[in-house]
Amino acid sequence: MNDLTLTRREFLQAAGALVVQASGLLAMGDAAAQAAAPVIVGPHPSALDTWVRIAADGMVTVNSGKMDCGQGLDLAYAQIVADELDVALDRVQVTLGDTRLSPNQGGGSGSTGLRMGARPLRNAAAEARRLLVESAAARLSVAADALDVDNGRVFVKADPARGVTYAELVGGRNFAAPLKWNNAVGNGMDAVGQARPKDPSQYKIVGKGFKRKDIADKVMAREHYTAHIRPANLLHARAVRPAVAGAQPLAVDAASIAGIAGAKHFVKGGFVAVVAETEWDAIRASRALKVTWSDVQGPFAGGEDKVFDYIRAARPTAANAIPMFGGKKDFDPKPTLDALAASKKVVEADYECAFQSHARIAPSCGVADVRGDKAEIWADTQKPHFLRDGIAKFLGLQVANVQVKWMHGAGSYGRSDADEAPYEAALLSREFGRPVRMQWSREEGTAWDPKAPAGIISMKAGLDEAGNVTGWLFKAKGFNGWDVRFTGESPEHTLVGMLTGHRKWNAYNFNTPEESYRFPKHVHWWETVPPYLQEASPMRTAHLRAPQEMQTRFGQECFIDEVAAAAGMDPVAFRLKHLTDEREIAVVKAAAEKMGWQPRTARAGGGKLMTGRGIALHSGYQSYAAVACEVEVNKSTGRIWVKKVVIGHDCGMMVNPIGVRAALEGQIMQGISRALYEEVHFDDKRVTSVDWQTYRIASMDDMPAEVELVLINRPDKPIGGAGEPAIVCFPAAIANAVADATGVRIRRYPMVPERVKKLLA
Repeated sequence: MNDLTLTRREFLQAAGALVVQASGLLAMGDAAAQAAAPVIVGPHPSALDTWVRIAADGMVTVNSGKMDCGQGLDLAYAQIVADELDVALDRVQVTLGDTRLSPNQGGGSGSTGLRMGARPLRNAAAEARRLLVESAAARLSVAADALDVDNGRVFVKADPARGVTYAELVGGRNFAAPLKWNNAVGNGMDAVGQARPKDPSQYKIVGKGFKRKDIADKVMAREHYTAHIRPANLLHARAVRPAVAGAQPLAVDAASIAGIAGAKHFVKGGFVAVVAETEWDAIRASRALKVTWSDVQGPFAGGEDKVFDYIRAARPTAANAIPMFGGKKDFDPKPTLDALAASKKVVEADYECAFQSHARIAPSCGVADVRGDKAEIWADTQKPHFLRDGIAKFLGLQVANVQVKWMHGAGSYGRSDADEAPYEAALLSREFGRPVRMQWSREEGTAWDPKAPAGIISMKAGLDEAGNVTGWLFKAKGFNGWDVRFTGESPEHTLVGMLTGHRKWNAYNFNTPEESYRFPKHVHWWETVPPYLQEASPMRTAHLRAPQEMQTRFGQECFIDEVAAAAGMDPVAFRLKHLTDEREIAVVKAAAEKMGWQPRTARAGGGKLMTGRGIALHSGYQSYAAVACEVEVNKSTGRIWVKKVVIGHDCGMMVNPIGVRAALEGQIMQGISRALYEEVHFDDKRVTSVDWQTYRIASMDDMPAEVELVLINRPDKPIGGAGEPAIVCFPAAIANAVADATGVRIRRYPMVPERVKKLLA
């Protein structure tokens, strides 16, 4: 691409003394800055062609280190790049999460796909357009500002017939041009060129609704998932798990699977698995293999019936807290406690949140081909680059010799079981010298995946004689949100890693609310408790969608209603009185108005079928959401039906309104499911939630009769995350509506019918 090649002097001026090759970095200039830069394996973020490439036919390829959890992220990226480059949307294709093609942008987490992941893509596209226009200016012998671009063709404004296409300028070569990289790896990665991206007022594609192309393939079973990968000479594998958590294999009877042709077993540490030539033979062998397990006492003392007693009694372990999601901040409860002691009235309540499973519709699957010092991995992990690093460490390979290809999966948000099977497949592939496909079962996917931590939210508030808040205390105490890290970047964060001798780390995290409620003498903090079983536990805890946000907002937003009732105020009016952020105020008003909210205070319900309304707020991920719902409560059965849902939503500049709506619709159903049904059941020995009967999720019968989405578009604001803020609100909004309907306050989720029926009796 000779027209775009810069001289050495131009190169250094543009790059700030960094020499960047098409796919690499050479250290020059500021030695301290270079020393601070992390080592990059694979395509370098400071190379323009890492992010954007233009083929000889003019097709644009965008490489992102992110992946898609089913939100249509690739379409949104294509819209952004198409607008910046001035090409048609159908001329942009997006690759996601392939470690050989893209740098580590953190994968999927924290609703960062657009709000952070799009930044280097937008900047790179803007810089590519600048270089292409300058190249066209030289070819057409005119000034660059005399040119314009339409659908990938650069033309002279005064003479549109004179022009040249991107394809003619590039000729299929890569951009040998630099970007300034911010030295960040993960979600915060960014790279900028000389060009400034367009002002949102210039966008023609961003902000408009476009339908995703992948939906038809999913519906018609044409989509290619991890489970479909079949390399030649493939072995199928299944793990064998103990009946009592923590038991170790003492002996394995190889003769027990001798009747299954080609079946073999594998044992390392506490990990037991079988391989066979077909998947069914692997299943048969996993069921037939006779393993003598050590006799251990069940680690889950008292089982689920005693979980909240355990949390209350346990000594906190958060000495080594991680400053994330509010982190472990310094706090002084004394001023608040003094204010409460002097209050005319004190309101207090505890809210209990059960363990929940990711329960992916299809459990973990990983395919690995380890050959000598190289490995190729197929996985639907949310963190392909971190999975690459972890498997390299696990197998003792160079990171550069491990490639992870992200594939579409069955959908999950947070640290699910997605990282587990690829690790196991890699270990077995190295052992048997053939590609291995490890498929977890439904039972494993629900019983052995990392869980959302159970917790107790303790709230206190003081009121004066006029009903004004005098003090507000929030305390969360629960199982560790970082029992295992939210990435698979090291084997100690995986089940097989712990089973084979990698000791789990010691870091602790929970959460506190961050809304802008202005209360005098306000204090909040969190504590974590020790796990039931330190290593290789089926009850190990980690991130689930909106990590620990649902638990903390359940307590905060339910208590808002309780204090409002004690003060004799309508809960919406109470919120608006104490909120200070105008965007939070706007979504609360939007949801309430669309719901047709009428002022209400505490009341007692009556009759067999009772209806009520509730609301809850959450802000986070640079977005704002208020969920209002109307419920119908059946006193005879305890069933709660969320008959109407209204969401007021502000995620800044919307790239694709259709995508935002789809994201919210998904959150409605998962939010209802987690609020009403999802609960991990376990006894003292094992997790007993192993299928869709023992781990219940919402069904079609739980669909709301009416849904209203109020989307507040703010093109002047940064893109926020649309994948998490609204779902957080559902347990609190539903519980508030149930209290409005029945006069009975439910302070534990999920609000399963059996529990509700007892409370209403």
